[in-house]
Amino acid sequence: MLKTLQKIRRVGCVSEPPPAASAAAAAREREALQGRILEILGRALCIRVVDAGSCNACELEINALGNPIYNIEGLGVRFVASPRHADLLLVTGPVTRNMREALLRTYEATPDPKLVVAVGDCAATGGVFGESGESLGRISNVIPVDATIAGCPPSPTRLLAGLLTVIEAARGA
Repeated sequence: MLKTLQKIRRVGCVSEPPPAASAAAAAREREALQGRILEILGRALCIRVVDAGSCNACELEINALGNPIYNIEGLGVRFVASPRHADLLLVTGPVTRNMREALLRTYEATPDPKLVVAVGDCAATGGVFGESGESLGRISNVIPVDATIAGCPPSPTRLLAGLLTVIEAARGA
């Protein structure tokens, strides 16, 4: 134990600070998102994440939204376990044949007015999987999509910007 403590003292902190430009951009996106959410909904935005067959890279970036840098819960955005409590569906990956029915049921269980966002290149276009024997391709082949957030995977800042775009579009509708 003493050797470990001495090494920690000698090496110091090895974690990296967040990039300054990204942190400033994320702060601006966070403030704009929080204002729009409260203006439109008057309460928290509830999101249900659905993995329709992804490699989980997009889910890692979505989970990063909950860390202290992005702190999406502090903005009035909550992830919910049930589609019955959701305002918005974040769907990742190309739709596999096995997930088609689950995705349809989740969409139908979400109360109106519902928003659907395809996250990542696979959800938006089918990605490298395309349409094949076991892949139905993009999310819009199965359910209507209101917006897409491109990237493989999209960064948390890009996810925040995409959520802001969707909320602003819903406001104009």
